[in-house]
Amino acid sequence: MKIVESIADIRAALAPHRGARSIGLVPTMGAFHAGHVSLMRASRAENDMAVVSLFVNPSQFAAGEDLDRYPRDPARDAAVAAEEGVDLLFAPAAAEIYPAGFQTWVEVERLGRGLEGDARPGHFRGVATVCLKLFSIVRPDRAYFGLKDAQQAAVVDRLVRDLALELELRVLPTVRDADGLALSSRNAYLSAGERAAALALPRALAAGLEAYEDGGDPVEAAAAVLAGEPGAAADYVDTLALNGATVLAAAIRVGETRLIDNVVLEGDTP
Repeated sequence: MKIVESIADIRAALAPHRGARSIGLVPTMGAFHAGHVSLMRASRAENDMAVVSLFVNPSQFAAGEDLDRYPRDPARDAAVAAEEGVDLLFAPAAAEIYPAGFQTWVEVERLGRGLEGDARPGHFRGVATVCLKLFSIVRPDRAYFGLKDAQQAAVVDRLVRDLALELELRVLPTVRDADGLALSSRNAYLSAGERAAALALPRALAAGLEAYEDGGDPVEAAAAVLAGEPGAAADYVDTLALNGATVLAAAIRVGETRLIDNVVLEGDTP
């Protein structure tokens, strides 16, 4: 596996393969877990070349969020990527992606509102902008995202469609630990007691799905489960229409850690 840090170097590394070999891209912020690995494996299986980007994107963090303490272990991440057969690991510095004078931003209007869009103003502008830049740099045939961030996947899907980008978006199922908690780099923040409280999130979504299938109110059912867990405070519980699917999504705070998760109630994966 080759590690490159500049746009010029990754373009040079990919140039001989353009047109002759298919390229898969997994955009990440590092702190790899089994969810990331599932994306790498899909990219490796479905393309001739597997590219992973490792970039903690500052523009998708608002003031007061956890940018400075976001988990970082680049040496371990490189070892994981190499073990999974990744060909290129693109690990740029912030100044490489956002050079001095940078002032061009991408806004996905309707899908970028509500839920995470309201809870984290500017978040999806940062996501859409960095994804478009990575797509422009790597020019992948396929890009891989996880369903845990369903609204993000829908935003990126809309970006690809609206700007007629020549790539296929692949959204893979959420990977969970044995206890049901969706894998997230931020799970590393949780103490044992906080992790126990965080399990209210998948329980709430399961209750919401069951209520929906029985003709009940999924939001009410999920909110009731979260209200019964004193160690978890709900940011939101709501449904959202995402590119043909209806999703029940929730965000909670456990201590100083914010976690999100969702379940598809109806329709195709966004």
